[in-house]
Amino acid sequence: MTTPAAIHAALRGDNALPLRPASQVMDLERLGAMHQSRLSFMRTLIRKIMRERWQISPALFELDNDGYGTVVYEIQAPHGLFSFVLFSDYLAPEERNDRVIATKWDLTMALVDGKVDADYVEQLRQNVPKQEAGRVDARVFVLSRANRSARNFDYVVDQLASGKQPDVDRIAQVGYLYRTTAVYGSGKLGMADWEKVQSRWPDFARPFAAEMFVCLMLRNFSLLQAEHIARHRSPDTFVEMEPEIKRYFGIGNSTGLGMAPYLVNHPLLINQWVEMRELALARVRVLGSVDSRVQQQLQALIERSATHTRQIITEDEWQTQNNVQVLKDLDALHQQAGQPLENWDALIQWSEEHCSLQGQELLVSILLELYPELVNDLEDYCSAEEFLDLDPLMTVSTLKAVIENRYDWALNLDFGESGAREIFWYRSEEKMEPRLGNALEEDGKEKQMALGVGYAVRKCYDQLSEYVAEHPDHSTARFMVARPKLRGIVRRIQSMNRCLYGDIQANLLHRDVLPMHLLRAKLAFFGVSKFDPRSKLWVRNTMFQGAPLLEDIGKTFNDDWFMPLAPQSSTKQSAE
Repeated sequence: MTTPAAIHAALRGDNALPLRPASQVMDLERLGAMHQSRLSFMRTLIRKIMRERWQISPALFELDNDGYGTVVYEIQAPHGLFSFVLFSDYLAPEERNDRVIATKWDLTMALVDGKVDADYVEQLRQNVPKQEAGRVDARVFVLSRANRSARNFDYVVDQLASGKQPDVDRIAQVGYLYRTTAVYGSGKLGMADWEKVQSRWPDFARPFAAEMFVCLMLRNFSLLQAEHIARHRSPDTFVEMEPEIKRYFGIGNSTGLGMAPYLVNHPLLINQWVEMRELALARVRVLGSVDSRVQQQLQALIERSATHTRQIITEDEWQTQNNVQVLKDLDALHQQAGQPLENWDALIQWSEEHCSLQGQELLVSILLELYPELVNDLEDYCSAEEFLDLDPLMTVSTLKAVIENRYDWALNLDFGESGAREIFWYRSEEKMEPRLGNALEEDGKEKQMALGVGYAVRKCYDQLSEYVAEHPDHSTARFMVARPKLRGIVRRIQSMNRCLYGDIQANLLHRDVLPMHLLRAKLAFFGVSKFDPRSKLWVRNTMFQGAPLLEDIGKTFNDDWFMPLAPQSSTKQSAE
């Protein structure tokens, strides 16, 4: 398989197109305009499962007529056997809470290495339903919980019990039966850490593969449980849900500020994710042939994306206007794509001149759909060791030049203007979630999280410039002795100088910063769709909508669930 380094060399030749510059790609607003793509983690996980034909079946199924009890699935993957253990408990309405600080949930679950016996299941039963208040051992590598959709779950059960299919129009309002409120991994609560997962369990060695798999299993169980309850409620009239409608159900997710710091604190990993996506686009631009068949596919995908966008339900005015603009962009792109095209550069350039950022980035995702043979293998290069290394021998003059070249965006920010340092990020002890504080009105700035990378670079540069004026030939090591508090940002600067992307080019301390862009960027890498912001600080979305069902494993699979559509052509669109 061709390595990314070899691909870089080929694409960076005199006659090759360059990758898009970091100044364009890492702009915060553009990151917040990203959409799911072939390289999103849900898509790559499904391809892996379907290609390798994982065997997934219930090993223990102890649910009462109301759907409460214990279920254990065994997963036979190419490199190991795993167990997905799920506990379903009654949850009183007054105890229902989707916040991180909740203490009870409808479902709790764990992904475990190996086969589980009755004793181990009982051990999990004593801890998994407690989530943060419990403890598990290193056989467990993902822990999660979920609550029923108040609008959909009982309705779907009632419909199936009475011999009817759920109304697709109603499903489109809320495209899931359950929503997750947290998915934990990477060593939390006693679980196996990422290093162990990556080295010991190759089946889940890609970033967030295990977490995405748990959400996929939750989606499968939600459908199974609804049918189980309906069947026992009215065995004479019960009907199973039609497969097309089943596939239209995903898993709901609510994501808040807890996800935002990740993009800042893992720059090498984010660099890798972005670089592979940009590399895929560059491959398409250089190697993607254009003919009438491909142009027809392009127009069909644009039409699908428009229909999908019209089916998004949101009460948020900002997101509504974004969706309206995307529809205008797609209509214009559809007309432009009908013109003769020799290559994709002209269409990409046209979109950058005539479309919004969301329209531009949606075109990128659509173009990647056209060429799986140019894109799919890059999914194997989305990992990175998050280690920021200090180069003590680099001269301070060289370090100053690195900042001027690599971090020109930070040096161009005016941190003296009104509002430039008004926001600080901190972790609430009471709510166990990141929060935004106002530096002018609230105490606690001394406990802020280190997310103001641009400001840290600016401070480092100012002190470094004074030092270089006196000691231009000194090493970074000597500068660190003189300015030890700058060690962290210097380590980041030197390490990121070896990357193409990674640093978000924005002042995250500005009073007008929109954290939604951070949330959306990470969720797009995950592969979610149908963003429904509830404020500028948290967003609802849908996972795995349109994805194959577990019973589809082993059948023909064409990986065609990009921008999933309601299964009935007669379904009214949300815009009507």
